[in-house]
Amino acid sequence: MQISEQLRVEIQRSVAASLAEDVGTGDLTARLISGKVDARGRVITREGAILCGTAWFDAAFAAMEPSCTVLWHATDGEPIEPGQVLCDVIASARALLTAERTALNFLQLLSGTATVTRSYVEAVAGTGAKIVDTRKTLPGLRLAQKYAVLTGGGVNHRMGLYDGILVKENHIIASGSIAQVIEDARRIAPSNVFIEIEVESLAQLTEALDAGAGMILLDNMSLDEMAEAVRMTDGRAELEASGGVNLERVRAIAETGVDRISIGALTKDVRAIDLSLRHIEE
Repeated sequence: MQISEQLRVEIQRSVAASLAEDVGTGDLTARLISGKVDARGRVITREGAILCGTAWFDAAFAAMEPSCTVLWHATDGEPIEPGQVLCDVIASARALLTAERTALNFLQLLSGTATVTRSYVEAVAGTGAKIVDTRKTLPGLRLAQKYAVLTGGGVNHRMGLYDGILVKENHIIASGSIAQVIEDARRIAPSNVFIEIEVESLAQLTEALDAGAGMILLDNMSLDEMAEAVRMTDGRAELEASGGVNLERVRAIAETGVDRISIGALTKDVRAIDLSLRHIEE
């Protein structure tokens, strides 16, 4: 996948912050090894997954030793199998030992996000529904996890509060009505910002449609309610299902005809993939 300039900057920031919290004033244990000793490390996966995070991995080693070499045998977005060699790292022993935990942390976590995303994407294959992430990301890793969702075949929702308007129950209450809050949102929204409104019942859906809403989030509705919402909307707005989504249920949700299914678990409940970096003889 392409890495944008914004993401390149974010990779450097997040890697620097992670190394700073781990290394602090210096790696005391690495001082046991001569700075003149070179080493080679090999990353192997212990389980099947979708690889993601190679740029963060590279940046962690480059920050410790700019002249190090990482030889990748797989790329972001590729399925990987248990026992597969992912890459070789050639660097001084000190750099290898100091950077390996930070590098692996990013690779394991982002591969975990990409992997669970791919499982949802495959579960709804053929329905036309898109799997969408949320803002329920790990603090400080928003851009990284959003990238991992894309790598797994999902779609990004708004990046933050600044690039999209999502009107929820409390916004509606404060504004007085669905029609009023949609009118207010249109007045303040920049031209490149989408407006989405959350509804909790078919009655609210009718109000949103009558107000001309173009994107509507169906919050915690039953399968029958979602199917009826699709029928009522008849293509007048894009419908997004949210709440109570899991792998066992996601196919049935997609088959109601909704356009998007947003899943917080893609990023907030992620499990790191089991990877190992082994030091090998040259």
